[in-house]
Amino acid sequence: MSDLHFGVTPWRTDPTGGAEALAAQGERAEALGFHSFWLPENHFAPRGSLPQPLLCLAAVAARTRKLRLGTTSYLLPIRHPIQVAEEVAVLDRLSNGRVILGIGRGYRSDLFHAFSVPSREKRDRFGAAVELMLRAWRGEPVAFDGDGGAPVHLAPLPVQQPGPPLWVAAFGPKAVEQAGRLGLPYLASPIEPLDLLLENYDRHRSVSDAARACCVPVMRTVFVSDDARLLARVSEGLAGQSAALAAARPPALRRAATDDVAKVALVGSHAQVADAIARLRESLGLSHLIARVGVPGVEPADVERSLEAVAELAAAG
Repeated sequence: MSDLHFGVTPWRTDPTGGAEALAAQGERAEALGFHSFWLPENHFAPRGSLPQPLLCLAAVAARTRKLRLGTTSYLLPIRHPIQVAEEVAVLDRLSNGRVILGIGRGYRSDLFHAFSVPSREKRDRFGAAVELMLRAWRGEPVAFDGDGGAPVHLAPLPVQQPGPPLWVAAFGPKAVEQAGRLGLPYLASPIEPLDLLLENYDRHRSVSDAARACCVPVMRTVFVSDDARLLARVSEGLAGQSAALAAARPPALRRAATDDVAKVALVGSHAQVADAIARLRESLGLSHLIARVGVPGVEPADVERSLEAVAELAAAG
């Protein structure tokens, strides 16, 4: 069985939007031996919005040397694809080829309204953006200077060729199939139970040979402890998150939400979590586990101890 790569998302947030805490956590993740560090994208929250994760990852890049730098869902439909290609190429240069770009469409109606993007166009815009970005990173012309004029090329090109890895964060059958048709890995969310993941990966692989050859990255909340009372508090906090997701408007989120924390999170002792990871590897062919280690209502010291235990699991392979 091939190596399993462990990534991690931030376990502390700065509600003011500062990058210092993120950069420090990136340093800590690298020191603990994690493969990658992942930032989400979110907009318009009064506290804790992260609308430009690439800028924050640039700060992490400056404080690390080997850590891969990822986005869990960089929203393409609200951005011009050439600008995305440029910004990603610059970050790949700054980090000496460490970018993994997780990309998504978005689902919030207020987001599309704010950026003057018709929500019905998001899937088409997403597919067109991916194709244009890939051409730009390969050094193909992105435009021409007037009718019959000189070709315009992206500069600088990314370190990674033919471009940084693209992983597609997808909810729902149509989005999963689109990822497969594009021949890109499907980045599974942390809220989908195993039976739904199996269904999604079968759907993803059914549409193209390229999809069948993709890596298998999955996000999961992971918390390791031998303290039964602490594990009960963690499960209670995660159940509250699931209840909030169950009330979410998008059908795909409602379908995925479950009140059974054990179906979507890896919470338990070192041995229990190791066994759960082994089952995911066997059933899905898991290649990358992106661990969400922060849990609402849990003391920072307890989160830090769990983080260190997850790092031990990562070192054990």
